[in-house]
Amino acid sequence: MLQNQPPFILDVDNVSKSFAGKPAVKNVSFTVSPGEIVGFLGPNGAGKTTTLRMALGLIAPSSGVVKLFGGPPGPAAFGRVGFLPEERGMYGKIKARDGIAHIACLNGMKRRDALKQADTMLEKYGLGDAAHNKIKTLSKGMAQKVQLLAAIAHDPEFLILDEPFSGLDPVNQKLLENMVREIAGRGRTVIFSTHVMEHAERLCDKIVLLSKGQKIFDGSLKQALAHAPRRLEIETPDAKAKAVFTPLSNQINKDGDVYKIELRPDKEARHVLAASVKAKLNLIRFEPEKPSLHEAFVNLVGNENGEQNHEVQS
Repeated sequence: MLQNQPPFILDVDNVSKSFAGKPAVKNVSFTVSPGEIVGFLGPNGAGKTTTLRMALGLIAPSSGVVKLFGGPPGPAAFGRVGFLPEERGMYGKIKARDGIAHIACLNGMKRRDALKQADTMLEKYGLGDAAHNKIKTLSKGMAQKVQLLAAIAHDPEFLILDEPFSGLDPVNQKLLENMVREIAGRGRTVIFSTHVMEHAERLCDKIVLLSKGQKIFDGSLKQALAHAPRRLEIETPDAKAKAVFTPLSNQINKDGDVYKIELRPDKEARHVLAASVKAKLNLIRFEPEKPSLHEAFVNLVGNENGEQNHEVQS
């Protein structure tokens, strides 16, 4: 049973953090509401990990205020939060089930219940045969899955995952995505950091983007995708097609009878279609491309920096 929740699970208000006089996070504000899956995104070195550590109370902000469950982060929130740090590390000589149970006990579970939960989760997520293997004998991917299970074994209300997909193969990345959906489906709240946009595009309700320690976007996935270039792929044998498309396009690439068009900001696909019909073009194919979160963020980070930042990966 979830405890009474404030309007925001996490409220980061104008927070900054410097190390040895060098700013790592600058005046960042955002909120996480109950039940949301929030993608905390940005290039490497953007300040994501520092911000998440401040959210947990592991480090104090240089200025600004963080509220977790309506109060200051710290011991009062223990047991209500699950955390997967970016730096993986469980005791190498401990068995997988014991490692999960140990973390669960630290978060308030009784040892007997924690061991039972560990066995159940290891079996459920395909690691039953490794329950009695020492962590140091597991592959990197398996050890990472064990650490994730340790973070969620006590069924936290709020799950904070720092680069959870790093080091996982595609099969285990898909498994982790399903785990996040399952957790959120039970009414829990999730925030995860990543610099790989596809995971966020498939999972998130809300996006927060940092670049060079500053927030440059905060909104819904739909709002984020609106920053991506809008493209069409049109197939027509008409020689006059390029002249029809040019006034509506930022860029046109032609390959045989296929035109790939990037729309101007003030134009929509319907404008191109209307112009094509008016010009009586013989349209064989007219397909709008789905916008990409990766391209949206390349644009956002590039606009912030005055150039495209190629650290934002696809």
